[in-house]
Amino acid sequence: MFWDSRIKQTFTVALATAAMVAAAPAMAGVVVKSSGPSADSYPVGKKVGDNDRITLNEGDEVTVLNESGTRVLRGPGTYRAGARGANTRIRFSQLTRQSSALRVRTGAARAGEGEVRSPNLWYVDVTKSGTVCVPALEDVKLWRPRTEGEETYILRPAGSDYHHHVTFGDGVMVRRLDSERLKLEAGSEYRISGPDASEATTVRFAVVEASDQPEGTADALIAEGCTIQLDLLAQALENEEG
Repeated sequence: MFWDSRIKQTFTVALATAAMVAAAPAMAGVVVKSSGPSADSYPVGKKVGDNDRITLNEGDEVTVLNESGTRVLRGPGTYRAGARGANTRIRFSQLTRQSSALRVRTGAARAGEGEVRSPNLWYVDVTKSGTVCVPALEDVKLWRPRTEGEETYILRPAGSDYHHHVTFGDGVMVRRLDSERLKLEAGSEYRISGPDASEATTVRFAVVEASDQPEGTADALIAEGCTIQLDLLAQALENEEG
């Protein structure tokens, strides 16, 4: 009798757990970009389930990221959020790979005709201002979108006269920042100026925990306002549709 009671109890708990799992909507992904008349209905960061229908009007464009990559949906039309495209696991792994190399002679990905984008999500693009997410402040790498010629960039903490020089040699696109000479602080702003002072940028660093899942990575970038990297993630994993 005792064992019959235990078996029945275990069976009941298993059924209840299965029912809860079945009732919970599967999460297809997250909206990482949205524009057009329906943007308020599909804001960046909105979670969508596998069976959710996304209805768009003329002029709408919504990008949804899931485990298969990103899909660009354009209105007018209705789409199932959980539809899968080509697997982008290898692309995601390459994009988020962390390396201890001090310099990389080449490092770029083609984003379209005449456009070059960073090949790594965690590189700091010296040509763009905004919040930059990094896994660790002690291992930050700067990236320039060209290889020609030697160029020196100056990093200066906001409100300080102290500055640190980083030189890219001819053919070099990536340089590691010397954390002993310039200790970065999360939340602080830094000015980056290069050969053309009029093109100086300002960045603020945020530390995030690196995720091995595209959705987790997107969530971290959205939470910290790292829109430059969110756009890069969406472009690199794109499976276009609509």
